Amino acid sequence: MDVNAAVAAVAAIAGVLTGVIAMLAFRWSEREQNRPTRSSLHTDAVLPPGVDTVLSVLRSSAVVLDEADAVVKASSAAYALGLVRGGKLAVEPMLQMARDTRRDGEIRQVELDLPRRGTGRGEALAVSARVAPLGSRLVLLLVEDLTEARRIEAVRRDFVANVSHELKTPVGALSLLSEAVMDASDDPEAVERFAGRMQIEATRLTSLVQELIDLSRVQNDDPLEDAEPVRVDELVAEAIDRCRHQAGAKQITMAAGGAADLRVWGNRGQLAAALGNLVENAVNYSPARTRVGIAARSVNAPGGDHIEIAVTDQGIGISDKDKERIFERFYRVDPARSRATGGTGLGLAIVKHVAASHGGEVTVWSAEGQGSTFTLRLPEAGAARDRAHQQPARETRAGGAGLDEEAGRSTPHSPESNAYETLPAPEVLP
Repeated sequence: MDVNAAVAAVAAIAGVLTGVIAMLAFRWSEREQNRPTRSSLHTDAVLPPGVDTVLSVLRSSAVVLDEADAVVKASSAAYALGLVRGGKLAVEPMLQMARDTRRDGEIRQVELDLPRRGTGRGEALAVSARVAPLGSRLVLLLVEDLTEARRIEAVRRDFVANVSHELKTPVGALSLLSEAVMDASDDPEAVERFAGRMQIEATRLTSLVQELIDLSRVQNDDPLEDAEPVRVDELVAEAIDRCRHQAGAKQITMAAGGAADLRVWGNRGQLAAALGNLVENAVNYSPARTRVGIAARSVNAPGGDHIEIAVTDQGIGISDKDKERIFERFYRVDPARSRATGGTGLGLAIVKHVAASHGGEVTVWSAEGQGSTFTLRLPEAGAARDRAHQQPARETRAGGAGLDEEAGRSTPHSPESNAYETLPAPEVLP
């Protein structure tokens, strides 16, 4: 009996202990479940109310750091720029700014050039970083990408400098020539000679101003707002008529050929100006008693049929290094020859922007001493009109910002494919 009683007492004590241990374990588990996690401390519990929503709508890249320099909150743009890696701010100058602001509470701002992620060319990413305290424990970092703005500003400065230089040349020449006319007032032959030079410079100045206006218009206007079907043969005839006098003076034969009854969809005035510039360049850069050909054809393409208008000359040709830059504003292959022909260096830039804004492109094949072929490729009228009706509100214009300086691409033509080789009997100028 004594043994049985002892066993029962031990069993009772063990049961009580087990119950106590189980209850303690339950209470501990419940307390752990209710304790805030580290992630919730870094978002909901730490960020002031409404800050998360505000940061999500900011255009700038946003990073919130705690007192231990850990990232509490970061926008997707911050990760895309490479500012945050492994939960830490990866840019040391910005991290030091955050520490200084946390220490004294002052707002700081700095512009930095950061290496661009994913490129091995050492390109810099220009950013503006602003650091401010956020409450008593946090620091807010806002980063604005200035790369595109810097590029556009550089292009604008170059454009203004080039325009100033180009305008100064004929204006200065007119001033000097006018003084010469005054000094030679009693010499009729000298006055006539200087007056002739003044007319040449005035014409050059007028052409430059007009092409600047044309370039500004094609960059800022949407040509498809007033688009219509335009007959290619009418554009070709207008371009030939525009250059008839210059070609006749050099005894250059102009010939038109290719497929008939082709139409493109676009702004007639801009298309005529673009093709006219190509033909005018071909005439100006061709030797005397040669031939310039203009041919058009229809080309099947996956996105819809296109019309190709090729302008071919037998001129001096273009070197490979120059082909990469000929579509830049004010760039001239031969500056001395451009001065002699009155070229402004804007004609091909206008052609490039007109082609891009119409959903097409302009390409060039050339070899030194063998001539050049410029090909204007535009959507055929029917396909382009259908796409325009499907997308009446065009959100962005093709061709980029009006200050884009990309060089034109060349296409692998051969001399045998020059347009004038397949043309019918040419129209010989009187």
